[in-house]
Amino acid sequence: MVKLSVIVPFYNVQQYAPDTLRSLRANAREDFEFILVDDCSRDGTPDILARAERELPGAVLVRHERNGGLATARNTGIDRARGTYLTFLDGDDWLAPGYLPRLVAGVEELGCDFVRTDHVQCTARARAVHRVPVGRRNVVLNPREAILPADRSTSVDYAYAWAGVYHRRLVDRGLLHFTDGLRTAEDRPWIWKLHREAESFAAVSLLGVFYRRGVASSLTQIGDIRQLDFIRAFDQVVAETATDPEADALLPKAVRTYCAIISHHLGSIERFEPAVAKKLKSLSAAALRRMPQNVLDEALDSMDLLRATKLRRLRRRPAPAGAAA
Repeated sequence: MVKLSVIVPFYNVQQYAPDTLRSLRANAREDFEFILVDDCSRDGTPDILARAERELPGAVLVRHERNGGLATARNTGIDRARGTYLTFLDGDDWLAPGYLPRLVAGVEELGCDFVRTDHVQCTARARAVHRVPVGRRNVVLNPREAILPADRSTSVDYAYAWAGVYHRRLVDRGLLHFTDGLRTAEDRPWIWKLHREAESFAAVSLLGVFYRRGVASSLTQIGDIRQLDFIRAFDQVVAETATDPEADALLPKAVRTYCAIISHHLGSIERFEPAVAKKLKSLSAAALRRMPQNVLDEALDSMDLLRATKLRRLRRRPAPAGAAA
């Protein structure tokens, strides 16, 4: 029996893939499998992964004939996974030696649907620890109760799929797959669905995931049209939350977060290509008008004056007919 499936998408990361693969080897166990998904890389990544398929214990190599993006690549891995538990890693990040066995031991001891972990953010040579915004550690909690309050950072804002481990029953319930084709913000609808519909989770003080920031090929560094998928992602969050039995309580959090993300992108609009920057404004204006207006008004009233004023002005901006993300 496979205890843990580790799903690792790769796309044009030949500079970093060797470090990632070495860290997997330092976590290998006879009941672990590593599902390496090559999302149609066009650099030296496929050759690196071909060697890993031969040399890394438990490696399973899957190749995409077309680039589908991170969400689709993760779904490919989920569909191939055989483990009782599943976790994720990105192809340019790495793990501390022995991290995965400790992660599995933690979730087995707690017996919950999923466990969330802290991580280390790495920017050049700088290191910073980022904590799950959950105060109680090593205690099984109700995921729904970790969504609120609306005006503070909570567990749904810590959307990193690789910062945790997930029981197979979440796959069986249709809760672990990502929205196919999302090229950015794919973790957002996913983490909201987990917290709305899973039955139990816990946060543990376990460090071992090293998240590499500032990678030139990362979508967070590229101002092209793919970045605008955050609108489709948050439209999904709001639409699904609106159908929840506790929508009145949860929608203010979803809408306020959506507004904060729009404001964030507008605040760094200079990094976008000119045509994409124009589209960002028009699509964001349309998104604001799609939100439940009474909830949006309350969200804007709760934000600082500068951001709220910019978003109110944007909401009044005429949008081209048929504007869509």
